[in-house]
Amino acid sequence: MRYRASTSGIVTSIQGAALVTFVAVAVVSVLATIASTVGLLPWLKMSLTFGDLRIPNGGAIIQTSVTVLLALLAFFVPSTMRVQRLEQTHRDFSVCMSDIAEAYNVAHAADRNDVFTISSEFDAVRERINFLRGHPDLGHLEPDVLETAAMMSHTSAELAEIYSDENVARARKFLTERQQEIATFEERIVLAQNTCRELKRWKEQVEIDEDVQLSQLKRLEEELTDILPELGFQRGPKGGKVIKLAAE
Repeated sequence: MRYRASTSGIVTSIQGAALVTFVAVAVVSVLATIASTVGLLPWLKMSLTFGDLRIPNGGAIIQTSVTVLLALLAFFVPSTMRVQRLEQTHRDFSVCMSDIAEAYNVAHAADRNDVFTISSEFDAVRERINFLRGHPDLGHLEPDVLETAAMMSHTSAELAEIYSDENVARARKFLTERQQEIATFEERIVLAQNTCRELKRWKEQVEIDEDVQLSQLKRLEEELTDILPELGFQRGPKGGKVIKLAAE
């Protein structure tokens, strides 16, 4: 973070120096051209030809053209400076916010582990500032950044207490146990469903076997009814006793 800030500062300084140099060159060029126009300074002398055509006063034309071009470009300098200021402000804000977020994460993690014990607002913020100052990863941060992060940490202290590591671990354990219970219950349901299907198939098979036996018994009775008279026997009414017929 510090390396990026220093690199950004160097680039900004170079850009500022380039703008100042450009403005100075433009001002000098305009003043020199004005002085040449009123006769205080000589014009730039240069031999200027285009093919076989020789252009007189070529130096004056080039000097005037360059001066006009520099003067026109100079009008863009204020807008360029505004853009640079906006970029610098945005960059500083981004760096500052990232530093605050880094320090706040450290303080919030410590708060969730019950590191801070003071309840008074002023003393609690000071305790957090001292903790952040002694942290090995936050030594490069400015005091204002640490103070802001400490105040944010104190504001979210109640949230840190609710979602402390102990409470989160307890909630995770509870949910894990519930999930295991649900998995065991699902296994029992599957076992019960399989048992019910097996009993249903068994019952159906028993009923089929009973129907087969009844069918066989009925067929046997019909066969006996047909064969008994030939043997000299007769069944009583409604399936009563077998009665021997009298001999003729």
